[in-house]
Amino acid sequence: MTAACIGLGANLGDAAQTLRDAFEALAELPRTLLRARSPLYSTPAWGNEDQPAFVNAAALLDTALSGPELLDALLGIERDFGRVRQPGVHWGPRTLDLDLLLFGEEVIDLPQLKVPHPYLHERAFALLPLADVAPDAVIPGHGRVRDAVMRVEACGIAPIGG
Repeated sequence: MTAACIGLGANLGDAAQTLRDAFEALAELPRTLLRARSPLYSTPAWGNEDQPAFVNAAALLDTALSGPELLDALLGIERDFGRVRQPGVHWGPRTLDLDLLLFGEEVIDLPQLKVPHPYLHERAFALLPLADVAPDAVIPGHGRVRDAVMRVEACGIAPIGG
């Protein structure tokens, strides 16, 4: 089993309920155990700021799936929640976003999958919830999650419960 860290985000519809439901979908993945789920956080839009605020969270899984298999499963959950990915469109509004942030301490560099997530160490909206579920996880090349959190500004990010 490999410890996998998933970032969850949404800003369309009832985003908080969507993330609660997405945690349940993660718990249903084959050969996978949902070990921990973070509280939900309200976060300002990042990248494209002309959109509603996001709700973000993180999940810690133990999985026997490979990194690419897990990514395929995450993309399937996104589709089930109405997510349509537009090629070349980044940082836009979304019904659900599931990012494979960490996969053990592996570095995966495939066209469809980059782990650790390339900007994880810079993004407070991903690091704060991740620190709730996996503070000692290692971001290859950047150290432990709890140390990375200390290096980012958390302006406008606030816990909103579970």
